[in-house]
Amino acid sequence: MHPLQALIARHQQVAPCGVTSLCSAHPLVIEAALRHARRHALPFVLFEATCNQVNQDGGYTGMTPADFVRFVQDIADQAGGSQPAILLGGDHLGPNPWTALAAEAAMAKAEAMVTAYVEAGFSKLHLDCSMACADDPTPLPEAEIVRRAVRLARAAEAAHARTGGPAPVYVIGTEVPVPGGATEAIDGLAVTTPAAALATIDAHREAFLAAGLGAAWQRVIASVVQPGVEFDHHHVIDYAPAKARALSEVIAGMPGMVFEAHSTDYQTRDKLAALVRDHFAILKVGPGLTFALREALWALDAIERDWIAPGRRAHLREVALARLHAEPKHWQRYYHAQGAQLDVDLQYSLSDRIRYYWPDAIIESARQRLFDNLRNNPPPLPLISQYLPHALPALRAGRIDTTPEALVMAHLEAVLDDYHHACH
Repeated sequence: MHPLQALIARHQQVAPCGVTSLCSAHPLVIEAALRHARRHALPFVLFEATCNQVNQDGGYTGMTPADFVRFVQDIADQAGGSQPAILLGGDHLGPNPWTALAAEAAMAKAEAMVTAYVEAGFSKLHLDCSMACADDPTPLPEAEIVRRAVRLARAAEAAHARTGGPAPVYVIGTEVPVPGGATEAIDGLAVTTPAAALATIDAHREAFLAAGLGAAWQRVIASVVQPGVEFDHHHVIDYAPAKARALSEVIAGMPGMVFEAHSTDYQTRDKLAALVRDHFAILKVGPGLTFALREALWALDAIERDWIAPGRRAHLREVALARLHAEPKHWQRYYHAQGAQLDVDLQYSLSDRIRYYWPDAIIESARQRLFDNLRNNPPPLPLISQYLPHALPALRAGRIDTTPEALVMAHLEAVLDDYHHACH
């Protein structure tokens, strides 16, 4: 049995429990998650890559699925010690990176992508064919979305038959923003209706069985719905259990299945716990972690201004802002302000488009210089308390030292602690 199937069985038969699904390709985020899992003696940690991040063409990270597997494993090896098992998932797997193509060409690319994910060792696959391609009607009919999802499941099953290993588990459903996040402020948010959730599950079940994929259907572990959680650039819509009660009850009677909640970033720990209790037991988080990473890096930049001589400073924040202005391709569809307000959005928006820029060679060089400055001249406790209070308890408890890497990861682990509280 796949570890996620075992977890869902515990959720349904013993007590509410869940899993955090971490969607990030930043090495510090990945290392923090591994260290957090080891600190709590978790049996596994789940990392996910989206179709836009990682695909056979490289995605925006430049990594194929096999590259991403090696990337995560290398970080685990460098971290040392006894590591939890690493589970890998693919998110929004479908034609989204190629919607400028005609549907048949885009779906052929999506089949190749799913095959590459399975061959590389990814065992949790979210099938999402909801987006219209160049020659499709808009919106795409539900029956066609389901037909295309089954096509990708068939490709995944064929790849698994060739490669062996653990059989993949599947997530269906698409009631979430497209990969990359919403492009505008949210104006109202509708919770998925119970009827719509049931219709999605029933349509996929019938299509899987009709395609001879009955065994694969037994490994469908979750459906993605909208429980009423979301964020835009400046606001968070918090989970309201009363509004999702009827939806929650729908999945309770389906053995082996829970709901998967996307965009849980920035929910409070009590709201996260309520989501898990209400059977939204797979909690996706991505921008919330890289937002916390940016918080920690800006805090170190502030410490540098107070602690390091002017001529030696890295000026990471200034360098990053300059690069964002020089290369606007990752944010110009999302931020429409000007002047000082634009600089606020570029740095502090909850949609966290700055996460796409951390691999930039000029920014990375400044980040390394900042870390070198503070590693060679460790900041005193009062400065850490001022700018990184969430990391202070770990420092005072002796779990970390004052190196910049340790301080950043402790700040990230404070976010992960909220998810751990909800899931365990």
